[in-house]
Amino acid sequence: ALRGRRPEAPFLVLDHRLDRDTSGCLLLAKTRPALLALHRLLREGDMEKRYLALVAGSWRGGQREVTLALEKNRPRSGERMVEVSETGKQATSLFVPHQRYGSATLMEIRLLTGRTHQARVHAAHLGHPIAGDDKYGDREFNRRLHKLGLRRLFLHAQRLRFEHPVSGCKMDVEAPLPDELSGVLAKLI
Repeated sequence: ALRGRRPEAPFLVLDHRLDRDTSGCLLLAKTRPALLALHRLLREGDMEKRYLALVAGSWRGGQREVTLALEKNRPRSGERMVEVSETGKQATSLFVPHQRYGSATLMEIRLLTGRTHQARVHAAHLGHPIAGDDKYGDREFNRRLHKLGLRRLFLHAQRLRFEHPVSGCKMDVEAPLPDELSGVLAKLI
């Protein structure tokens, strides 16, 4: 769709992807060299990725860095699942609590690596699954939030920070929390 709207930029390619129900920042490259440079930044951990998530439970303590190996598998249903496994690839996330809402906590999650479903699996493994997560989440928690208007995963790619691969300028890209998610938070107060 973007290529069709911008015929002068026929190469436009997504640099990374977000899970289907995740909102927020997406990064596109206009040229192949820029795409390769952005991939290198992601691979080497030189791109800061911050997400906002509403997680189940009242988070105790401050920020916590989590390093757990993750492995992809496909159950018989054909749906891709990711699980914590010693034979998986290392993944590191930093969880920073922002605000508590009784039985939920608004959390900033900084992905220090970029594995499939990393934030979702790490949060669930810690006992604080992300609201609206029908794959790794808590059904009862999801039901309660559905009554408050949550119709999707409460995961938002809030910020990307990196050095532009061509100009070298510091880039800081932010996306505000969508109204549908802000509305859920307003009902929790």
